[in-house]
Amino acid sequence: MLRYARNVLMASLMLPVAAMAETTGKVTDFTLENGMQVVVVEDHRAPVVQHMLWYRAGSADEPKGSSGVAHFLEHLLFKATDKMEAGELSKTVAANGGRDNAFTSYDYTAYFQRVAADRLELMMSMEADRMKNIRLTPENIATERDVIIEERNQRTENNPQALFSEQMDAAQYLNHRYGTPIIGWMHEMEELDLEDALGFYELYYSPNNTVLVVSGDVTPDEVRSMAEKHYGPIPLNPDLPGRLRTEEPRQNAERRVIFRDARVAQPYVSRSYLVPERDSGAQETAAALTILADILGGGTTSHFTEKLQFDTQVSTYTAAWYSGISLDDTTFTMIIVPSEGVSLQDGEAALDKAFAEFMDTGVDAEQLERIKLQIRASEIYAQDNVDGIANRYGRALTSGLTVEDVAAWPDILDAVTADDIMEAAQLLRREASVTGWLLRPEGENK
Repeated sequence: MLRYARNVLMASLMLPVAAMAETTGKVTDFTLENGMQVVVVEDHRAPVVQHMLWYRAGSADEPKGSSGVAHFLEHLLFKATDKMEAGELSKTVAANGGRDNAFTSYDYTAYFQRVAADRLELMMSMEADRMKNIRLTPENIATERDVIIEERNQRTENNPQALFSEQMDAAQYLNHRYGTPIIGWMHEMEELDLEDALGFYELYYSPNNTVLVVSGDVTPDEVRSMAEKHYGPIPLNPDLPGRLRTEEPRQNAERRVIFRDARVAQPYVSRSYLVPERDSGAQETAAALTILADILGGGTTSHFTEKLQFDTQVSTYTAAWYSGISLDDTTFTMIIVPSEGVSLQDGEAALDKAFAEFMDTGVDAEQLERIKLQIRASEIYAQDNVDGIANRYGRALTSGLTVEDVAAWPDILDAVTADDIMEAAQLLRREASVTGWLLRPEGENK
């Protein structure tokens, strides 16, 4: 019996991803009259739902001089509304056996609740209420501003890696808001006020700037009926601006960041390259970059691990990753943590040599097939994660992609060839890169 089960699993992994999709939950999308996009992902295996409301507004949409206001407003939306007391939404979710939270990124802000399926309408009624009826006071502003400042102190100011990462991003983006931290610069966060928060809220928090994603034990007809009842009456914002961003110029000079901090426990080298994001209807380059990251630094069988950890033992850790979900140009990053006694200069040289060797030798056919097998497996396992599925669609649709793009992505990955990967590797231009060293102050030992 065990042998049979294993054979069935292996056979399923060898199937094209499109064939596997026929056995998973259905995806339906439609748009309300007020412009709200709704996506329903059916999964009737458990009587739970994930209700997620995504706004196409993140930190990269903030006015200059008001960095952090998108995240600040995310906090403020848990205050009082016309119908609810401050904190009532979260208390109601908890009283109904669910959990809720929110998060902000460069291109979106999202609010979610995971509850029993028969509580979905209650979630919609509360979320619809705070889309337009938040009631802020000067006391709310002062209290919550202190909260986000303390959050920055804990997560960024007290973390040299986070401070280093901020400086790397600021050096990478010469003209784009992705170079500003999502949480904001401290000196601007300290000046955020009621006018800043309400200005961002009134401009961007409207149904025609949202994507509602409901995944779990629901049907499209049920979701449509509830959404029309609770979100439908909310008027659209006719003055919603287009998502116009300042564009990066062609980058022609590699940059370096040296960040020293006495709290650094493990020095390392990081390099990021400016590269294209996943584009709607043209995801092939992003797919090749995704697999390139896996080949170079995606785990214990990756090129960097083999060359730098096992063969030469100059590093204790290496990695590479590509941040494909992005409205605008994004980054491809690689890092090396040198072994004891290996300098950052020697570690960087070893990383350069390993990458040059890959460019000379090309893609290993067996490794490429192994990575594709892992991708097929991950697509199967992802169907068991209601949270993950809702996140997948929400992040994509608020970053310029479509439902069709999300559905096509596994097959596009599966079709990537060795030549595609080598062509994508040519996009890693040193002239569009930032190399950073994170280390302790000169003269200080570990």
